[in-house]
Amino acid sequence: MRVFTDIHDCKIKNPVVTLGSFDGVHQGHVKVLERLNEIANKTDGESVIFTFSPHPRQVLYPNEEGVKLLNTEKEKIERLEMIGVDNIILYPFTKEFAKLSYTEFVSNILIGQLGMKSLVVGYDHRFGSNREGDFEQLSKLSGELGFTIEKEEAFNMNDVNVSSTKIRNALSIGDVVKASDYLGYNYRLSGVVIQGEKLGRKIGFPTANISIENKNKLIPASGVYAVKVIIDDTEYMGMLNMGMRPTVSNKGCMSIEANIFDFNELIYGKEIVVLFVDRIRGERKFDNLEELKAQLEKDKSAAIEILE
Repeated sequence: MRVFTDIHDCKIKNPVVTLGSFDGVHQGHVKVLERLNEIANKTDGESVIFTFSPHPRQVLYPNEEGVKLLNTEKEKIERLEMIGVDNIILYPFTKEFAKLSYTEFVSNILIGQLGMKSLVVGYDHRFGSNREGDFEQLSKLSGELGFTIEKEEAFNMNDVNVSSTKIRNALSIGDVVKASDYLGYNYRLSGVVIQGEKLGRKIGFPTANISIENKNKLIPASGVYAVKVIIDDTEYMGMLNMGMRPTVSNKGCMSIEANIFDFNELIYGKEIVVLFVDRIRGERKFDNLEELKAQLEKDKSAAIEILE
């Protein structure tokens, strides 16, 4: 798979294109991408994902606090490569670009610069200034400019249309099972292990304190989760607490701490990956450390039962 940050560097044979943010690369996206690859194979062409960097909402609404993403750019590229896409174009999204009409975008960029032969869109896809470019308008334009267009229907799970918004909503209440079902894989966080206060060590539950470097990454709801932890390509079972640590701290800062089972190595400064499997409980305040320790024993037993 090739990744381009400049469309002028692209030399792609019979480009079959789909476009969008693809945040999460969820099961609905996968359905579109599988069809994209199928058309490319039938037409002796190459599949192309035309996506944006940064995410459009970060440019159009820079002061909006709720702009949180399911994937970092690196994670998105990794997911797309797993699906077998031939090419990704990370097009720079600017306020000037956002002013382009759908006609200008298709004729000047997708046709004029990329040489697009076919376009595959999702069931509700709209783009261009004021989101005026829907499937009907694009179908008319395809006849004028000489490209084919195909619309994929929504991907349904339990009679629900899968979307990035629904996944964000599930994560916001800690429903990582539903989020993972919609994604088709376990939701993940990655970050660097930093020094903590070592309070967990005192009660027999040492934790890896994780600093999430990408501030735009969506953090699930506070609570205790059964997780898998990947360190140096090795997977471990564990449990993770996210929240304000009301029993031992009142500093008002979010803490993300993983207790990794059967693991006793120093990993400060290492990047680790946490895969969310299920939520065990919400965050609670305990009267003392002994009560907290007793609850952590129960949490660990619950996590092991879930993970095994």
